[in-house]
Amino acid sequence: MRPGETKMLFNTLRQTKRFFKILLGFTLLAAGIVMIALPAPGALTIAVALGVLAAEFVWAKTLLGRLKDGGMRIRDTFFGHRAS
Repeated sequence: MRPGETKMLFNTLRQTKRFFKILLGFTLLAAGIVMIALPAPGALTIAVALGVLAAEFVWAKTLLGRLKDGGMRIRDTFFGHRAS
């Protein structure tokens, strides 16, 4: 195999991995949205989906940060402020 072919193969594998990561993230996100109406852990599934998508998209990283901040505020409201 020539050096140029090896580089092209690695680029193709990287793009394929990225495609499946994005597909998994959006599938989990859709499942989480559906689970909100069902007796299932929809919020947890959405958080995992955003975690997967955050590796590829800035908007997902931003939403994941907001979700984390909201969770911290809820924790502090119910359990009191804990110094870290």
